[in-house]
Amino acid sequence: MSGPFAGRLALVTGASRGIGAETAKALARAGAHVVLTARTEGGLVETEDAIHAAGGTATIAPLDLARGDDIDRLAQAIAGRWDALHILVLNAATLGTLSPLAHMSPKEFEQVIALDLVSQWRLIRAFDPLLRRGRPASLVALTSSVARSPRAYWGAYAAAKAGLENLVETYADEMKALGVHALIVDPGATRTAMRARAFPGEDPKTLKGPEVVAEAIAARLAAGLAPGAQQLRVEAGPPLPA
Repeated sequence: MSGPFAGRLALVTGASRGIGAETAKALARAGAHVVLTARTEGGLVETEDAIHAAGGTATIAPLDLARGDDIDRLAQAIAGRWDALHILVLNAATLGTLSPLAHMSPKEFEQVIALDLVSQWRLIRAFDPLLRRGRPASLVALTSSVARSPRAYWGAYAAAKAGLENLVETYADEMKALGVHALIVDPGATRTAMRARAFPGEDPKTLKGPEVVAEAIAARLAAGLAPGAQQLRVEAGPPLPA
């Protein structure tokens, strides 16, 4: 497909549903070949089929981000097939149980930090050489308002997202003169499975769809990123039809 990302390679984590799936589709519509990763192979196939049906191209790569060595192996496999990576989207995350910090089990707290922060560092570390080869390249990280405005019961998730923002800003500062720039995206209230878990009494019809966030990300990347890390908050858009 032709478009601003024609001939470019993107990798999107958590691409089996929600914002990840819609971002992968948006990037593919803009011409990128997209590598789709998530734990759920069935969801990845659905995303891949939708991309192919629209005339785009994609490759699925089922991956459990909790397994750091598998991240390294994926990077090696991609490096063996493609010369460079131009867009890396860090979307996959887990919410964990919303509860007082003192009531959360150590095991679950560590699992949230491991997936939402440590695995994100493993991805940056593993794909850094490919991003350098893809210059100008973009690192996109999905965050949340709780990263900067702490909220009761959101402790583990908020701490992980705050750490992720700092991590991405640090990497962007290190890469400022090397052509790899970052976009930190706060999607705001969006109709996703995670949002439904966090706010079970909320009417999903009042929320914008994940495709609104995806289009905002694609448009910002197509416009080009300045050196360093930029912030993008996606305000309310049209909700999905009932």
